Amino acid sequence: MKTVIIVQARMTSTRLPGKVLKTVLGKPLLEYQIERLRRIEAADEIVIATTTNDTDQPIVDLCNRLGVSYFRGSEEDVLARYHEAAEKYNADIVVRITSDCPVIDPTVCEDAISDFIKNQDQYDYVRLEQYPRGLDVEVFSFKVLDECFRESTDKPDREHVTPFIYRHPKRYRLKSITCDEDYSHHRWTVDTPEDLELITRIIEELYPINQKFNYVDIIKALKRYPDWYYINAEVRQKQYGE
Repeated sequence: MKTVIIVQARMTSTRLPGKVLKTVLGKPLLEYQIERLRRIEAADEIVIATTTNDTDQPIVDLCNRLGVSYFRGSEEDVLARYHEAAEKYNADIVVRITSDCPVIDPTVCEDAISDFIKNQDQYDYVRLEQYPRGLDVEVFSFKVLDECFRESTDKPDREHVTPFIYRHPKRYRLKSITCDEDYSHHRWTVDTPEDLELITRIIEELYPINQKFNYVDIIKALKRYPDWYYINAEVRQKQYGE
């Protein structure tokens, strides 16, 4: 069975345009993410799912430079883009990740993928709980993705890929992997200038010392610099349909 990480990425973010290619230490954020995703041994391929818009050509250029697979599809119908990308790259298991998570933890992703693979007879969908926002990963089968694609009609379901799954808990068997300690109040995703400032500080602090830093290393850094937490503490996560 082929496991494919599909990362949705575009340049036209409303709150921070071009956020995925903002640079820290001379390197685009998306490149940091790809570098980290490549350490996930349970995945067979990484695909950057971007749009057909001319504005997203820089993302394609980055993929070509790094030798990473990509797919171009609809900007608005992200579910269709995911489905088409999964079909093109023959995915049996789909790992959904968004491009605004440049410090995603490969070990956490590996655990989620391995848990799903080992327990496919028990679960249809695996996601994280109590981890910091920005480590988000979802794992499900292409069969489930195909059902979502064919049956979803509501706009939020088409824009966000997986709501159809967890809005039908009687149909799909859901599994949450819970962190040992609740860190869900931490926000390590990039959607605003405040988010970018925090991520910049984290990377500048940790990357030159250890390029393979994990989420525990970030927690330790935030304990050394407790004021960092408040840089983006007031940022509200966009909700489905917004």
